[in-house]
Amino acid sequence: MDGDPGDMSEHSGVRIAHEELSPFRQVWRRVVIAALVLAFTVFIVWLDRDSYRDGDQVGIGLVDAIYYSTVTLSTTGYGDITPVTEGARIVNILVITPLRILFLIVLIGTTLEALTARTREEFRIRRWRSRVRQHVIVCGYGTKGRSAIRSLQSSGTPLEQIVVVDPEPRAIDEANSVGLHGIIGDASRTDVLRRAHVERARAVIVAANRDDASVLITLTVRQLNPSVPITTSVREEENAQLLRQSGADTVITTSATAGRLLGLSTDAPRVVATVEDLVTGGQGLDLHQRRVTAGEVGLGPRQLRDVVLSVTRGGRTLRFDDPLIGTLETEDVLVVVRSHPPGGHVAAAY
Repeated sequence: MDGDPGDMSEHSGVRIAHEELSPFRQVWRRVVIAALVLAFTVFIVWLDRDSYRDGDQVGIGLVDAIYYSTVTLSTTGYGDITPVTEGARIVNILVITPLRILFLIVLIGTTLEALTARTREEFRIRRWRSRVRQHVIVCGYGTKGRSAIRSLQSSGTPLEQIVVVDPEPRAIDEANSVGLHGIIGDASRTDVLRRAHVERARAVIVAANRDDASVLITLTVRQLNPSVPITTSVREEENAQLLRQSGADTVITTSATAGRLLGLSTDAPRVVATVEDLVTGGQGLDLHQRRVTAGEVGLGPRQLRDVVLSVTRGGRTLRFDDPLIGTLETEDVLVVVRSHPPGGHVAAAY
């Protein structure tokens, strides 16, 4: 699982979300700038046309001004048309020479873009690396990973606080296109998770397509960050205990859960619809975890405005109807059902 950090640069595989102009727009923009520079130069030369000489003739026409501007900006400079007055020569030195430089920069912009693109990307990555902390790492950008990210968004986590890790460059490109930062690589490798700054993450979601991959990723994450909460999915229920032993705090069995919902849908379709509503964030009913407020201490779970499903006290989770709950205490953590506020997010309180 361990990778040699020396076999690649520290930024290898890191992709920061940013907007890229299409090649056509980049070329078109440079053409427009070059045309404007040429037109401005022609205008300057034409205004002072009597200060130029074409052979033995003093003064030039519009076509001559265009010709002179073109060969001057392109540095060809045949010398058949020349400025003859001191004022014209000063204008050439102070105005036309900087325009020539600008014109050349525009013409070779593609080469300069290639030379500077890596520098800009390195700068963005270094800035991101210095700022990223308390973020959520999502290992796998498949169906499960994308759904997990949508749920994070609905609960108020901004996109810039989510980092995707996936071995497929196309998956990271897709993540970048929606504003997510990404790391290309196998999330079970130590060097890949270090590039994602797992030691500073507030949570890790493992959404791999295979159970053995989920186990390896969970083991590596737990080795690098012994305290970060890890939520992982597993296809087969028999592997759930193995994931917990590997360090996962929460294990979701996708096949078993889907199977139970399929069985319920035959005789209790409204139950399935309600479950779907509960697990679909941002609309209808939402599941929410929060601490007890000062005004709720001393009340029973049924006396709260929110529908209380469970109470966690001293590391033990009790169902809402468990008589051991009694009245709520200061350090209790509740899982409640509440209606999603129209046009807003349900803010996470814990």
